[in-house]
Amino acid sequence: MQKNESVKICAANRKAYHDYFVEEKMEAGIELFGTEVKSIRAGTVNLKDSYLSVREGELFVKGVHISPYEKGNIFNRDPLRERKLLMHKKEILKLRAYTERDGYTLIPLSFYLKKGRVKVEVGVCRGKKLYDKRESALKKDREREIQRGIKGMDRE
Repeated sequence: MQKNESVKICAANRKAYHDYFVEEKMEAGIELFGTEVKSIRAGTVNLKDSYLSVREGELFVKGVHISPYEKGNIFNRDPLRERKLLMHKKEILKLRAYTERDGYTLIPLSFYLKKGRVKVEVGVCRGKKLYDKRESALKKDREREIQRGIKGMDRE
């Protein structure tokens, strides 16, 4: 990514990193209505329990809750409706090949604004077992302890 591109993260799916190993990340556009874009800019998006599916050569995101825009009245859409993602056909076929393998799924990792457009970071994920989650938590704790130790040495 170039330095002059401004990216503002509107919503992140932190639970995805806890529940899955993220193998690959890709960027996709999303088909939205005006009031949905305004709501996303306000940061009222929930990515918890959302996933992507490939159907008839098209990519769809399900389970994303975009709260209705306050001033949108009759123009607001259903907050949980299925939304189409915009990607090249070649990329969609690659993602479909991943999902046909055992244990892989497509998860939206974040919604962000790039050059004034809403983008979705799509992750090709493999599910973690309970012992993997424990191992990840221990690793994170160890790294935190190391950082605390380094900061403690700086003060002396």
